[in-house]
Amino acid sequence: MKQILAYSLLAASLVVAVPPAHAQLLPSAQPSQGMSVGNGSLDRIVAVVEEDVILQSELDEAINAIVRQYASNPGQLPPKDVLARQVLERLILTRLQVQRANDQGIRVSDQDVDQAAGNVAQQNKMSLDQLRAAVEQDGYSYAAFRQQLADQIIAQKLHESVVRDQVTVTDAEVNNLLASPTYKAGEVHLAHIQISTPSGGDANDIAQAQAKAEEAIKAIQGGMDFNAAAIRFSDAPDALEGGDLGWRRLDEVPPAFADAVSSLKAGETTPALRGPTGFHILKLVETRQPGRQIVTEYHARQILIKPSEIVTPEQAEKKANDLYTRIVDKKEDFAKLAKDESKDTTTANNGGDMGWFAKDAWGQAIASQIDQLKDNEVSHPIQTEAGWIVLQRLGSRQSDLTEQLQRDQARQAIGNRKADEAYENYLRELRSTSFVDIRVPELKNPDDKQAAATP
Repeated sequence: MKQILAYSLLAASLVVAVPPAHAQLLPSAQPSQGMSVGNGSLDRIVAVVEEDVILQSELDEAINAIVRQYASNPGQLPPKDVLARQVLERLILTRLQVQRANDQGIRVSDQDVDQAAGNVAQQNKMSLDQLRAAVEQDGYSYAAFRQQLADQIIAQKLHESVVRDQVTVTDAEVNNLLASPTYKAGEVHLAHIQISTPSGGDANDIAQAQAKAEEAIKAIQGGMDFNAAAIRFSDAPDALEGGDLGWRRLDEVPPAFADAVSSLKAGETTPALRGPTGFHILKLVETRQPGRQIVTEYHARQILIKPSEIVTPEQAEKKANDLYTRIVDKKEDFAKLAKDESKDTTTANNGGDMGWFAKDAWGQAIASQIDQLKDNEVSHPIQTEAGWIVLQRLGSRQSDLTEQLQRDQARQAIGNRKADEAYENYLRELRSTSFVDIRVPELKNPDDKQAAATP
């Protein structure tokens, strides 16, 4: 169950708590006040977030999930008060994103949540029924678990909405990147510690952040594991994952930090680097050089029979089987049948010709069949999301797609970097301009002057 909770609560770099149905804004409530929960005890409000609240029970559940995640190595977790503030800040930021998404009319369908739950089950090698049983066995409501997934999805949709109109990548930018030394330097696996400064912070705020960064560096130099230091000191959303940034091309690293990273050896860390949002400490975990990208491509053609208002799924399957028989047994012309019968508008007029494509280009159902066919062999009807497909493999070849993939990767790297910067600025602005009242004094960030001044 630990893996499931790790995925649902941490993979999106957000710990999402689910507000109980009765948790509504109570403007007059004080920290000592609370609401009755299932066992008859009182559940106090720990924070008011715009027109919503975060309850102690939600915070406790999110903290417990983190503690279970690190059960085998509890020494990596920061002191309880620091952990509680980190988790509460995540809950606040998540709640604000969900609220803003709702204000913008962003919605999550049951189908979106079903797919996400299916992904969780698949990653844990379970069926959906087994996933539900595992969640409930660990003391959680499956409905609450689904709501956590929904909140993660809606936050992702908000991210896409925010960066969609702000991020563009030109061919000139791609060309410049491909010609740059940083692109040719390959890929780096990084971890980081981010010490944030508040939006519009003054010289004292900057000095406090720098002092905290230097404290983190001293701890690392004194033998503290970098991941443990990230958990203890970092303000980044991925702090509780040890600040792991995963693999990325060196060109994806902000230019201000790329030179510092390129001079490191594996295992080394940078000094505290000043950035627009605060101070950053980067660790180079390892490097690698990408090889040539040789892939198998297939040439095939298809006939798609789709269910409709007048064609039931059973009738569609029967028609696909009839077409298979006409092609294989009666030797009718595949291309003519595709033009006459196929409902795929992209290929029907070309006799069903799909061109040359990589294995996964047309979806998992076709991918699972195409490499099992021999050249010119026709498949039995394949059930896909679009309908039933009769597939004929025409050939295969090995292609060097290195240059094409490099351009795609370069474009994605530039877009990702711009998107990360745009959304980080958006979240900082959202947090600083939203009404957040932390009701429990010990949960207030001691470096937050506004919070500290709140009675």
